Amino acid sequence: MSTEISTNTQPARGLALSTMEDAFRFSQMVAKSEFAPKDFRGKPESCLLAIQHGSEIGLSPMQSLQNIACINGRPAIWGDAALAVAMASPVCESVFENIEGDGEQMVATCIAKRRGYERPTVVRFSVADAQKAGLWGKSGPWTNYPRRMLQLRARGFALRDAFPDVLKGLVTAEEAQDYQTTPATPEPVVVRPKFDEPAPAAQEPEERANPFEVAQASIEAATTIERLDQLRAAVGKRAKEGTFTSFETDSLVDQIHAKVEFLEAEKEVTA
Repeated sequence: MSTEISTNTQPARGLALSTMEDAFRFSQMVAKSEFAPKDFRGKPESCLLAIQHGSEIGLSPMQSLQNIACINGRPAIWGDAALAVAMASPVCESVFENIEGDGEQMVATCIAKRRGYERPTVVRFSVADAQKAGLWGKSGPWTNYPRRMLQLRARGFALRDAFPDVLKGLVTAEEAQDYQTTPATPEPVVVRPKFDEPAPAAQEPEERANPFEVAQASIEAATTIERLDQLRAAVGKRAKEGTFTSFETDSLVDQIHAKVEFLEAEKEVTA
């Protein structure tokens, strides 16, 4: 396993972390400080992976920590940072955004022009689109800042379509937060004392737990690669049984891979 940190074709300004050991030590320091976002405090492994994801698209370590988020087990980038990364790339010629109409007639438009391409990528996201997706009137930002949310949704789609090589598949955090991670009408589930052990006798409803959250906690608590291999097999079995949705399965597999990378990096640092 290489100890070099991946970088974009345009290295970001700021602190340069040239090896995995440097990045891990920096992550430990940040995780103990007030500068770490609350979801990263006390979690050096999460800091390390956020820095790595950010470095791959040209963000400095501190920019990565502020603009890369882990939502439902998957990395995402906040919308303003996605725009900044795209516009800083030499393949971007221009990005134009506009919102027309008022109330339920609003339509957000994002036009992203890639250098050397004749036609720009044009994406429109309207109130009708938001209603169809079950977003319009949803509590939170969709109620408090509807114009902004329409703008960010059009932006996210347009930037990913026009500059997939720049964003490396990262979705905007605002979009990822709206994904449904559990079925609309979940089947009754039974509490399991451990994620990969057979189920005990049925428990009372108030003692039931979400199997996806149980799996996430088990992966987070794992301290050896052997344990993670057991959990990977258990995830595959549960997926075939229909316990997890395809999105949940992918999220858990990504979480396991990330934890394996962290444990391997930790071994190299302590070797």
